[in-house]
This record gives sequence, structure tokens and C-alpha cells, in this order.
Amino acid sequence: MNLKRKIYSLICRLFYRELRNGEYVNGNLIKFIFWQKICRINSKTGWPVHFTSKIIAPSRIKHSYLFRPLGMAVGNYIDARNGIVVEDNVHVGPHVSIISCNHNIEDYDLYDKTDPVVLHRNCWLATGVIVLAGVELGEHTVVGAGAVVTHSFPEGNVLIAGNPAKVIKKLPPYKVIYER
Repeated sequence: MNLKRKIYSLICRLFYRELRNGEYVNGNLIKFIFWQKICRINSKTGWPVHFTSKIIAPSRIKHSYLFRPLGMAVGNYIDARNGIVVEDNVHVGPHVSIISCNHNIEDYDLYDKTDPVVLHRNCWLATGVIVLAGVELGEHTVVGAGAVVTHSFPEGNVLIAGNPAKVIKKLPPYKVIYER
């Protein structure tokens, strides 16, 4: 690890309790600290978040030790009131919305209880994807740009796209380039 990366990792451990390894932190770290710790935008989130992203109920997001932080891309909307589970190596592009709760149709001030959104290992959500409440995406699921995921795809190794999302093609198993 070069000196620059070591410095970023040290700064990251000082300011962010939930991002222990600093692997996904880059030169924008100082900007993230400014917006979160000084301007108090997404200040309750324990990892770096882009100032244009919105994280609701970050304490309800369960993640692995080596997760890629949600909300680091531009314009993400992450609503975790019913819970979100994120495993290793989940990539989330810009303008992605992950919404874990629905309004009750009889009383709009109430929220229906649903299962948490689950994103298994090696998922990739491309730009503009919307993932709705109760969805589970299996290991190595790639979601095409602009897709609206309304139901689960637990089988994994698939490319899904469309509104509502459907399987476009099967994918070979994910190739691990390096071990962590």
C-alpha cells in the first residue's frame, strides 16, 4: 500500500466508525468529511457519503466488513427504514434509489412492514436503478441502467433490466480477480 493510500486509510478510521479498511476511499475523502462532519449532511451515516446523496435510517443498513459504502456516488437515495442488507463487492452507480418501505394505501402517514432489501455478493446496480421494498438480488446479479426492480431475483448470475425488471440473460459465475 502506498503512502497516500495509508494516509487516506488513517483519516478514514479517524472519522468513520463503520468503514474500517479505507479500501474504497479516494481523494474525495476531505470533501466527504467537510459535508458530513462540518455541514452535517448525512452526518449520522458511519461511512463517506456524497453530499448529493440521501441516506435515511443508516442504522438499519447491515453490511459486511468489506462492503462498498452506499451513497458514495452522485444522487443516491437510500431509504433503509425496513432494513437493507449489503454483502461484499456490491457496486452502486449514480442516481440509484434503494427503497425498503412502502406507504400504507389506507393511511399515507403509515408505512407497511416488509422484508429488508438484500443485495448479495458481487451485485452491480447501474445508473438510475430503482430497487423497491422486499427485493432480494442473488449473488452476481447485474441490474441494467434505469431498471425498476419490483420483485426478487434470488437465483443470481443474471443480467436484469427493464421496467419492471426481468431476466435478460444468464451470466457465468463471477470471477474473483483478487482475494481480500
